[in-house]
Amino acid sequence: MTKTDRIRSFVENATTQRWITILIVLNALVLALETSPAAMAAAGSFLKLADRVILAVFVVEILLKVVGQRRDFVRDPWNHFDTLVVTIALIPATEFLSVMRALRILRVFRLISTVPAMRRVVGALLHAVPGMSSVVMLLSVIYFVFSVMATSLFADRFPEWFGNIGSSAYTLFQIMTLESWSMGIVRPVMNVFPQAWLFFVPFILVTSFAVLNLFIGIIVDAMQTHGHGDVFGETPAASTPEPTLADLQAEIRALRDELAGLKRDSQP
Repeated sequence: MTKTDRIRSFVENATTQRWITILIVLNALVLALETSPAAMAAAGSFLKLADRVILAVFVVEILLKVVGQRRDFVRDPWNHFDTLVVTIALIPATEFLSVMRALRILRVFRLISTVPAMRRVVGALLHAVPGMSSVVMLLSVIYFVFSVMATSLFADRFPEWFGNIGSSAYTLFQIMTLESWSMGIVRPVMNVFPQAWLFFVPFILVTSFAVLNLFIGIIVDAMQTHGHGDVFGETPAASTPEPTLADLQAEIRALRDELAGLKRDSQP
C-alpha cells in the first residue's frame, strides 16, 4: 500500500469520520457559548483557542483528502461543500467583513456530509427539486391571479394590506400560512365586504390544502425512490433478486441428484 493509499484509508476510516463528527458537534457548542457574555467572561480565551484548534483540524482533514483522494476529491461534490464551509471560516472577520463571524456557524452543516443518513435525506430533496419547481410555478401563477384580484377588490378600503400587487401577495402569503388570517385580516375585510369569504376561502383551499400538499407528496415520493441512495455518488446496496422458476427447477434437480447419490451410497 502506497503512502497516498494509507492517507486515503486514514481519512475515510469510520473511526476518523466519527471523531470529525464529534469535533463538529463540539465546535457548534463552542460557537454557541461564544454568543453568551457570561461564558465569554468566564472562559473566553479557552473558547477562542478551542475554535481555532478545531478549525485547524478541519483544514488538515481537507488537505489530507486532497492528497489521498486526488482526482476523486474533485469528483465528489460533498468535498466541495466541506471545502466551501471551511474556507468561509478562514476568512478574517474584519470591520468590512463582520458578517463572516456569524457565518462561522455554517461549519455545523458539515454534519450533513459526515452523517450518511443526512446525506440520503439531502439527496432525496435534491431529486425532488424538478417536481417542486413545477409546483412553485403553479403556485406563482395562482398567487399572481389572486393578488391582482385582491388589489382590485380591496385596495381602496385596505391599502395597507392590498394597496398594490406586492402588498396583496404578502398578505395572501400570511393567509396561506394560516397565521392570524381570520381575526387579523379576513374578518375585518368581511366587515366591509360581507361576501369576501367567497374570495378567501377558495384561496385557502387551493393553496394551503391542495398545492402545498403537492410539495409533501413530491418529497415523500423522492424519499421512497431515492432515499436508499445518494445523488452524490453513493449507490444503494444491491438487492437480492427474486428467484425465477428456472432457478427453482434447477435447485430441485440438484436436490434430487443429491438424494439419488446418497441412496446409492447407502446400498450394500
